[in-house]
Amino acid sequence: MRNDTLAFEEEAIRQIAPRPRNLAETGLAQDFLCDLLAKHCYWGGILNQQQLVERTALAWPVLESLLNFMRTSGYIEILSPNENSMLLRYSLTERGRNLALDAQLKSGYVGYAPVPLALYERVVQAQSIHNNVVTREDMARVFKDVVIRESVLDQLGPAMHSGRPIFVYGPPGTGKTYTGMQLLGLLDDSILVPYALAVGDYVVQFFDPSVHHPLASADKSAQFMLDEGHDPRFVRCRRPSVITGGELTLEMLELAHDATTKQYFAPLQLKANNGIYMVDDLGRQRVECTDLLNRWIVPLEQKQDYLTVGSGTRFPVSFDVVLIFSTNLNPLALADEAFLRRLGYKVRFDVLAPEEYESIWRQVCKKHAIAFDATAFRYVLELYRREDRPLLPCQPRDLLGLVMDQCRYQGLANQVTDERLACAWSSYFVRPVSDPEPLAHGKPDTLHPASNPLVINKENRIC
Repeated sequence: MRNDTLAFEEEAIRQIAPRPRNLAETGLAQDFLCDLLAKHCYWGGILNQQQLVERTALAWPVLESLLNFMRTSGYIEILSPNENSMLLRYSLTERGRNLALDAQLKSGYVGYAPVPLALYERVVQAQSIHNNVVTREDMARVFKDVVIRESVLDQLGPAMHSGRPIFVYGPPGTGKTYTGMQLLGLLDDSILVPYALAVGDYVVQFFDPSVHHPLASADKSAQFMLDEGHDPRFVRCRRPSVITGGELTLEMLELAHDATTKQYFAPLQLKANNGIYMVDDLGRQRVECTDLLNRWIVPLEQKQDYLTVGSGTRFPVSFDVVLIFSTNLNPLALADEAFLRRLGYKVRFDVLAPEEYESIWRQVCKKHAIAFDATAFRYVLELYRREDRPLLPCQPRDLLGLVMDQCRYQGLANQVTDERLACAWSSYFVRPVSDPEPLAHGKPDTLHPASNPLVINKENRIC
């Protein structure tokens, strides 16, 4: 991303979430922030002005009013600057330590001041992923090096800005997951992600470094300067992408609560807001598929999700994601037609034609500096034909990877031969124990089905 683009986006982002200059503009109550400050001082010991600003992401005028209140209330005392700094230092009194302990019993969160839910809602809507318009040229740019049918791209492109979910289905290995994650390349802008959310008196930790990736080029020098930058309670990140598979449970879609530390953590779909969330391997989760699909009905229809904190307080929050379901199973076995109609876009991924398979094979060879051998390629196609196996996009990478493993083991340069392909084939595919190993001698046109019964009966083969 170019520097001038970054500067333009930074100005736009500052308009979305301006830096709060006083207590009222933080959207948080005075008592709430005093509790947070007391916990910082309890765990951090004696802290100076700059340390308090950095720990809370609040401007000094906001902190100064809070600290003056805490001082007059007998919670803190001011210490003179030390010899290494001219900054004032702050320490808890006995009454302040009691305040911190009481605050800790209510919430174990000690971090940046959280963002109130109302402000977060406005930011989410301002940077909605559905505001991005995807064109055919955009799809061609992102998938220029990917072998994929134009008809599939013409379905996925409009789906990205439609606001409707996408349901991709087809045999395993046809590139559903890979294609779904490639779609994030269409979204090269940045968004603001809060470190934490305030829901009433509760704090929900939001930022997750495994999901949210801050811009390396973002200017941090102005992070705590009053007149520059956006609200530092947000971090500027690339749009998130989350993918879950068979491990997904309904509990993972609710707020997580650690009873020991008394902290709440955002669920997956909330972390994915303003980005892409992909439910992969639908139908193989440890929960009934109908229960999992029903969990999405309200968010899909209302563009809002409902989460629960405390003893049962429910609150609405924006649901702003491109939701992608992916499955290897028959869609009609997972959901009825009424639910499938809600999904809007159903995209089938199919097996490859021989020329498409060859294009991917050549790409993998080029990537690893392997000379394309037409004879060896005809041999591998013959193996597919003899065992009646479909041509899948993932297999050139896998088979050639096994060939390169053999070459490294033998201390040889990467080269594809019939013998190495036969060995790779035997390692890669599972066959009935009655089937012999594929032959590697002779040219493909000398391999006759009658002499090598490798064809698996269609009623028994694994699909």
